Amino acid sequence: MLQLRPSCECCDKDLPPDSTQARICSFECTFCASCAEKVLAGKCPNCGGELVVRPRRPASKLTKFPASTERVVKQHGCQ
Repeated sequence: MLQLRPSCECCDKDLPPDSTQARICSFECTFCASCAEKVLAGKCPNCGGELVVRPRRPASKLTKFPASTERVVKQHGCQ
């Protein structure tokens, strides 16, 4: 099950579970659309994988299957 991490690893922007701005790779590294497109050119800086739109979990399922609260942020951002 996807973790639905709460923020962008580059800029720490909030990415709630219903965000249409979240992008992930196959390892669930999470970035905002702006960083994914403008800084990373659609490529994960951690694994080299493709960044795609993160699926949204239906609100009715979030109670039983909550999103992660663990923030993962690169210390120096993404350059």
